[in-house]
Amino acid sequence: MKIATFNINNINRRLPNLLAWMRAVKPDVVALQELKASDGEFPAAAIEKAGYGAVWRGQKTWNGVAILARNAEPVLTRDRLPGRPDDHEARYIEAAVRGVIVTSIYLPNGNPQPGPKFDYKLDWFARLKRHAKTFLKQDLPVVLAGDFNVAPDEIDIYPTRSWDKDALIQPKSRAAFASLVEQGWCDAIRELHGDKRIYTFWDYKRNRWPRDAGLRLDHLLLSPALVSRLAKAGVDKTVRGEDGASDHAPTWVVLK
Repeated sequence: MKIATFNINNINRRLPNLLAWMRAVKPDVVALQELKASDGEFPAAAIEKAGYGAVWRGQKTWNGVAILARNAEPVLTRDRLPGRPDDHEARYIEAAVRGVIVTSIYLPNGNPQPGPKFDYKLDWFARLKRHAKTFLKQDLPVVLAGDFNVAPDEIDIYPTRSWDKDALIQPKSRAAFASLVEQGWCDAIRELHGDKRIYTFWDYKRNRWPRDAGLRLDHLLLSPALVSRLAKAGVDKTVRGEDGASDHAPTWVVLK
């Protein structure tokens, strides 16, 4: 079972890239972020024609998350993160697919920091941690997949000082991610690749893609019930180099 997370950065603009990648790779589940489309603008017909069922929560202009399943219909279990009824941003969705619960997470960026956007990021992290704990208490097979907007360690960002003030690498952001993992989640990329430098995002600015000046922001965290099934994990890096590409590349795990 191949489960991928992909910040598509505008699903309609990059639909050809998405469909070509899915045809080539045939992932069983795809968690998408940053749809940048309202519910009615989601390309459901094209996704269905490609052989995928889908659940989604869109948002005009920004945000938006979805879960796709090959030759299956995802069973929607939640379309927003609990804990704050006044939060209407489309940043979380979860669904059951073939006996596994998969999330699509688009965690707030948090810039500029300090400030209310960074406070929102940390609050969102705290809510995610509380919700994630309920999965662990029930010993459920869960993949927390998505764009967490955190490069967890120095190995997860190219050698530079240019991002020092950015919310993606602040000590509080990294501590929040670490605290979530320490609940009992397995960071699949690190589990199989150790300290190898692996990136999932390359900003469009400053020639960062040709320079391989990337960050690892997209993560798949496995609950203890799935760790023994972890067979492979990786990043389809070449997708980032295609014409009209998202600034993220698909990141994936294979469960045996």
